[in-house]
Amino acid sequence: MPSASILEAKAAKVKALEEKLRGAVSFVLVDYKGITVAEDTTLRRELREANVEYFVEKNTMLKRALHNIGMEDFDEVLNGTTAIAISTEDQTAPASILGKFAEKSETFKLKAGCVEGEFYDEAKVVALSKIPSKDVLLAQLVGSLQGPIQKLAALLQAIVDKNGEAA
Repeated sequence: MPSASILEAKAAKVKALEEKLRGAVSFVLVDYKGITVAEDTTLRRELREANVEYFVEKNTMLKRALHNIGMEDFDEVLNGTTAIAISTEDQTAPASILGKFAEKSETFKLKAGCVEGEFYDEAKVVALSKIPSKDVLLAQLVGSLQGPIQKLAALLQAIVDKNGEAA
């Protein structure tokens, strides 16, 4: 039986993990087996640049933390090797980055995820990974609104130029 100090350390680790999960707008669980050190380093750098925290965690610790915050849907996927990517800012960033990586790898697999407290199975995480980021969507919206306004301005300028020549 583990000593009291080991049990306290584990309880503290679960508590810290609970806080991270509560503060997250989204997180994704992956099966990371079979990737090389170089691939892992590249993946971690890309996640870090997107302000996504990525780390490997024991399934029992994750299961306990998830149960403590009322998320019991993850029990089926918490087996084998598990890493978690947590974002406190962008709902799509973890799924997008990990989804792109999973497409290139034969062994790296998306397991499940959560966005704003809602459970996402593997299929939903894959679908989420294909959605552009919030910044890209906003840029597309601005671009689509800007086009008609530019055409109107060009039309008005053509009318002014034509009337100016006639006078």
